Amino acid sequence: MQRREFLRLLALAAAAGAGLRAGQSEAQAADELYELAPFGNVSLLHITDVHAQLLPVHFREPSVNLGNGLPPHLVGEAFLKHYGIAPGSAAAHAFTHLDFESAARRYGRMGGYAHLATLVKRLRASRPHPLVLDGGDSWQGSATALWTQGADMIGAQKGLGVHYMTAHWEFTYGAERMLAAVKELAPIQFLAHNVRTLDFEEPVFAPYAIPSPNGVPIALIGQAFPYTPIAHPRHRFPDWSFGIQETRVQKLIDEVRAKGARVVVLLSHNGMDVDLKLAARVRGLDAILGGHTHDGVPAPVVVGKTLVTNAGSHGKFLGVLDLDVGAGGVRGYRYRLLPVFANLLPPDAGMAAYIERVRAPFAARLGERLARSEALLYRRGNFNGTMDELILRALMAEKDAEIAFSPGFRWGTSILPGEAITLEDVMAQTAITYPQVTVSELTGAEIKAVLEDIADNLFNADPYLQQGGDMVRVGGLTYALAPGAKSGSRISDLRLSGKPLAADRRYKVAGWAPVREGVEGEPVWDLVTRWLRAQKTVPAIEAGRPRLIGVGSNLGVP
Repeated sequence: MQRREFLRLLALAAAAGAGLRAGQSEAQAADELYELAPFGNVSLLHITDVHAQLLPVHFREPSVNLGNGLPPHLVGEAFLKHYGIAPGSAAAHAFTHLDFESAARRYGRMGGYAHLATLVKRLRASRPHPLVLDGGDSWQGSATALWTQGADMIGAQKGLGVHYMTAHWEFTYGAERMLAAVKELAPIQFLAHNVRTLDFEEPVFAPYAIPSPNGVPIALIGQAFPYTPIAHPRHRFPDWSFGIQETRVQKLIDEVRAKGARVVVLLSHNGMDVDLKLAARVRGLDAILGGHTHDGVPAPVVVGKTLVTNAGSHGKFLGVLDLDVGAGGVRGYRYRLLPVFANLLPPDAGMAAYIERVRAPFAARLGERLARSEALLYRRGNFNGTMDELILRALMAEKDAEIAFSPGFRWGTSILPGEAITLEDVMAQTAITYPQVTVSELTGAEIKAVLEDIADNLFNADPYLQQGGDMVRVGGLTYALAPGAKSGSRISDLRLSGKPLAADRRYKVAGWAPVREGVEGEPVWDLVTRWLRAQKTVPAIEAGRPRLIGVGSNLGVP
């Protein structure tokens, strides 16, 4: 796309729905998207859930995000209406799934560390001593991150000028690698108050830091993903405990206030619903810069006196929180969640050179063209995406299984129709440290129990009991789901090839990503690439989802 055409389209958005002033040119509108007027005396620049994507990507936002009808559980037109974003605009493309294919072709890819570095430098030029914060899930999600155990991303974080970070998927490399990587991070400081030893509950990492940018003491408390040992293989960090630890959060807030902090910020990987509940139950917290649920939320949700934010994923956004801080604390704020359009931001030369260098040993392997896709392939959403359907079909075909399960991961880039599916694309959906493919025999009753357990994890009314991820992706099987029902009563009408699932019959089920220790099997990426090579072309795919019961006019469903 030509820059002039991109500017014309971008002017329709002007960040998050703002219109043009009389006499303002398109180029001026585009410039103002990234030239935010300074405000106050403290600035925090926030990224999260990049999932190891060094290069610009397409990433489709969810079309289903069930919840209470309030942010972050808004999709499509409801999202645009709530935030005053113009339909068809660049902002509408950045924040929603609407008209994704054509909008992606018009506006181009988003993110990429070279483009992100340019934006960070641009903001730094107008803000004294801003802090750059990384909310975690940065070292996992790509082949190069997996093959270097996150080293490629650590170098990118240093080049970007990150000051502090916390984590989630980073822990899946194991305790030994995690401790070594935190040393490699220097001068970046790793914060995670809620990771403690099982024996004496001693902190494994620094719980907080109190830097003084621009002479203002700010406390940053790190909150790693609280359910890491449940969502991932426990044996990779057998001696550490996690958890939300609400009481300890309050204790730390009081402690840093006593040490003179005029601002207290939680750098969180809880997920936004958990952060909203936490904000209502502690006192003295000025802001939560959150991650994990990949919610691109243009404006903070204000809970009491606490600003709760979430900065999207895959490098698509940079959160900018400017604070006016006096002797008595925060007097005012400005917040913008800036979409990172690679077509608009020129790549930073130093970061671009680093990315090319770190990817060079793997470039030929990553670029292998496996098949051509006639489908729009994506993952993010409460239920199956088309990329999930592709993986499920490969599992069933290669393992001659009646049913397949694939994890409800939120990460994974999107592929437009007509594009090649490369090994790098497959790895962007599967690059984990426990990728083994499994084949099991489960009764119909056991299959229902699995679905009930995962549904409770996703739809439990108490955010503290929601343990991360979307609904497991299911192939070969249809079912009905009542999200608002009681635990154990959400799943019904399970059918295989249109026939009711028999509770006592055993079915052959393929899956991958086992969390228990000692499981053997080929890596899922080997299975999927083998299947794709044989297919050569992937036709249009329809993403299946359960028949939903009792959702009414929920704003998380289009």
